[in-house]
Amino acid sequence: MNEWLDPLLLSRWQFGLTTIYHFLFVPITIGMAVTVAIFQTAWVRTDKVHYLQLTKFFGKLFLINFAMGVVTGIVQEFQFGMNWSEYSRFVGDVFGAPLALEGLLAFFLEATFIGLWIFGWNRLPRGVHLATIWVTAAGTVLSAYFIIAANAFMQNPVGYTMNAERGRAELTDIGALLTNKVALAAFPHTIAACFMVAAGLIITVAAWHLYRNQHLDTMRPALKFGLWMMVIAGLLTTFFGDQLSLAMVQTQPMKMAAAEATYNTVTGANASFSIFTLGTPDGVHELFSIRIPYLLSLLSTHTFNGTVEGINDLQAQYTQLYGPGDYTPIIWVTYWTFRWMIGLGLLHVVVAVVGLWITRKGREPKWPWLWKVAIWSFPLSLGAMIMGWTFTEMGRQPWIVFSLLKTQSAVSPNVSGLEVLISLVVFTLLYGALAVVEFGLIKRAAQKGPDDAPQPDPETGVVQPLTTVY
Repeated sequence: MNEWLDPLLLSRWQFGLTTIYHFLFVPITIGMAVTVAIFQTAWVRTDKVHYLQLTKFFGKLFLINFAMGVVTGIVQEFQFGMNWSEYSRFVGDVFGAPLALEGLLAFFLEATFIGLWIFGWNRLPRGVHLATIWVTAAGTVLSAYFIIAANAFMQNPVGYTMNAERGRAELTDIGALLTNKVALAAFPHTIAACFMVAAGLIITVAAWHLYRNQHLDTMRPALKFGLWMMVIAGLLTTFFGDQLSLAMVQTQPMKMAAAEATYNTVTGANASFSIFTLGTPDGVHELFSIRIPYLLSLLSTHTFNGTVEGINDLQAQYTQLYGPGDYTPIIWVTYWTFRWMIGLGLLHVVVAVVGLWITRKGREPKWPWLWKVAIWSFPLSLGAMIMGWTFTEMGRQPWIVFSLLKTQSAVSPNVSGLEVLISLVVFTLLYGALAVVEFGLIKRAAQKGPDDAPQPDPETGVVQPLTTVY
């Protein structure tokens, strides 16, 4: 019973629950903000009404998601002080800078200009109103960079000095913090993945309506846009993911070793990448695998004869550097989340490529079940991103700040397991209720579809502008 009331274990579960739940909304917000801006730009430039319909339709989905993301994100900051006070004390001087920039600059842009966009329809000139959604989109991307820069410090601490007297890290070079090699590699990879999630949402919604043969004038171009966006974003995600893997090997070699469950250092052909592996539940022993020779070396070093350090050798190195302890993350978690991230990502890119081929030159699929396959694009893309984020955070363990502070030392010392358990249950129930509300709102708006194109008044012949109340 005492094990289940361990404050560290419960705090980790609570932070994992709230973080993953909040992260459901982040990629949709970033990707959809840019998507809506693109649709509105197309309308302003061409004056084609279906672009205006798509702008307002996907704008409504964007706003629902944005509001829920703000609500769930507030909880994250409270946890730093409640459950992870030692972490906050240790890293607060460093974390404060990027988080302050995110709140005072990026979120200010989002909150201000999204209001102007919502209430500026038919009040602001077209060009000015268009600028408001682009500034909103820029704010979401900028916000992501500051958060990633803060997280990158946990992966690769830079720009700080240790204050031995106070026992904490203190910021000395904000430039180094904001140009951390991990942040520079993770940012484009994450943003490209956000566009994949947004593309997945567009494909899912469009396929759902086309399967029912409704809203054809808007959903056909939306589907084509989503398919192309998925392919392009998928290629970019893969390219930037390769750059991120190089940074990961340089800064956290144990994470790459855990991702491949490589216990012994390997070189060249022996540094193979397993596409599929069956092993013992703990991931220690391999029973069967399908491997590609040299691929792990190529991914890790961009050479065919590179060396990839193994878990056992790294464990020995870390023991000498940091003292006795287990410096290995949970192997089966890192191994499978890494593969699910790649597998799901590739799968829905393949779905998009097939979709482009089937619908080329305005053709319709011959088999209705293909629409049902396309509807899975959004769950697949979102699942891939969640797997990637889980791999990123779990692969860093047992460190909360790599090489500086272990997770077990970061938990609040005066918070009991029972208190954390109560808050965990409350958050679970609250987030469950919010999930029902969010899903219901999104589903209702998505199934309703875009507003009909305006028709001329039979008496005057005047076409009334398309309006939507947010």
